Amino acid sequence: MIKASNLTKFYPSELGNQYIFENLNFTFPSNKNIAILGSNGAGKSTLFRILAGSEYPNKGKVVTNKSISWPVALATGIHPQMTGRENTRFIGRVNGVKNLAEYEEKVRDFAELGIKYDLPVKSYSSGMRSRLAFGCCIAIDFDVYLIDEATSVGDPKFKRKAKQALLDKSRTANVIMVSHDMKEIRQFCDSAVILHQGQLQYFEDLEQALDVYSSL
Repeated sequence: MIKASNLTKFYPSELGNQYIFENLNFTFPSNKNIAILGSNGAGKSTLFRILAGSEYPNKGKVVTNKSISWPVALATGIHPQMTGRENTRFIGRVNGVKNLAEYEEKVRDFAELGIKYDLPVKSYSSGMRSRLAFGCCIAIDFDVYLIDEATSVGDPKFKRKAKQALLDKSRTANVIMVSHDMKEIRQFCDSAVILHQGQLQYFEDLEQALDVYSSL
């Protein structure tokens, strides 16, 4: 269960507070892979960040009994002074990973960092940082994975590997996804919520949701 309870989010402006949503109450259905859809400026990225805990509402809260990933491939929380291995171990501890040695090796192999895994992250390219963050996330068994254009990480070969890893996870866990790529949404999601004029509407039929979304 992931529930938005009296969720209010606004941004101050010269014309007063601009509300994204106000007193929003909504429960995301369990055991569904859900796309968040909405026109530009509707607030879907804001909602996604609130679900991820990287942005806070002005009022209300998100309540859940699920373990939720940070947005896959987002390098937030990766410390540049620490090595890839040290970052991995820290992230593993924070997320309650029991076998840290095994986790470290899984991340190293998946991220394809080789000997650079034991060098400070400040020496990494942006692609290497993203691969490290992706590996740290995908190697943990979360109940729900948050996906935000995650398959844009790395070179074409790694993109294919990343997409397959996420597709595998979507069969054993659930995903909540924000993407502008309709082909990608169809690959990962079986249902959708549409954010429109500050309200969320759930569609169990993904194609119906895409039809409604295209008419907004």
